[in-house]
Amino acid sequence: MHTCFITGCGGFIGSHLAEWLLSRGCRSVGITRRNTRHIAPLTGHLEVHTCEVTDRAQLVSLIRAVQPEFVFHLAALDVIPASWDDPQATFEVNLLGTVCLLEAVREARPDAVVQIAGSGVEYGPSTPEELPVAETRVPRPVNPYALSKTAAVELGRLYAMRYGMRVHSVRPFQFVGPRKYPDACSEFARGIVDVERGRATDLPVGNLGAVRDLLDVRDGVKAMWLIAQAGRSGEVFNICSGMGYVLRDILQKMMTLAGITVRVREDPARLRPLDVPVIVGDNSKLRELGWQRETPIEQTLRGILDYWRSVPD
Repeated sequence: MHTCFITGCGGFIGSHLAEWLLSRGCRSVGITRRNTRHIAPLTGHLEVHTCEVTDRAQLVSLIRAVQPEFVFHLAALDVIPASWDDPQATFEVNLLGTVCLLEAVREARPDAVVQIAGSGVEYGPSTPEELPVAETRVPRPVNPYALSKTAAVELGRLYAMRYGMRVHSVRPFQFVGPRKYPDACSEFARGIVDVERGRATDLPVGNLGAVRDLLDVRDGVKAMWLIAQAGRSGEVFNICSGMGYVLRDILQKMMTLAGITVRVREDPARLRPLDVPVIVGDNSKLRELGWQRETPIEQTLRGILDYWRSVPD
């Protein structure tokens, strides 16, 4: 039985990863700051500790006690607009937290495999010739969140080189699915549900012309587990569908699935500064490990709608 340690286990990806690892028979231990709603159904199976990822002493104590074989580092401040509002907090959690985790692993379980979660937004703008974006493309981050993730990935590479630690990184593009908020798909679903319930008459939106690489989170966490076992120290893997979806088309698919037409209203507050018009990743390296996408986008979107319909008024 493998023992796994997850930072940010209460978040969107962390809770789905914990479910997947438990389904594989792994002993799973996680830390979270305060959000336990997503992992409440795992009570009695997932061992959860309240811990700040910047608390190195507590991380050392926990890792020494748990002795994990695999460490998945997902704890982060991950909302791009909020990273502009408070870049200092973004770097404290996303970069200093990575330092604290790596130092804790180096002290308490130096032979553990550490997987650092970066992000596909690290790559920033791409020319048509650079799409889909491969791991060899130099990142061009255009917001504090993306920059903090680029720095965290590079830090992991340095620790692998300097200390011989088993550290690799993944760059999830846009994982989507139940429990995620905020992102375009959840905003669309919430807006549609609000209209269904008579709470709204229209749907405020941002840039519907943006093209994004969307992947069901359940396919994503399977990829993370595969990479944890097969990835080599210092490597970086894209986790993505390799397909570009225009957000306008995604909204139309959601309305079709819901059987409703919603009036759309552009909201300037939802437009991002320095937005990247097209983000599509190359997943060739991941597919070489035997991974393949399993979940059709329509199934994912239906699941997101059903999730928001299940949330009480």
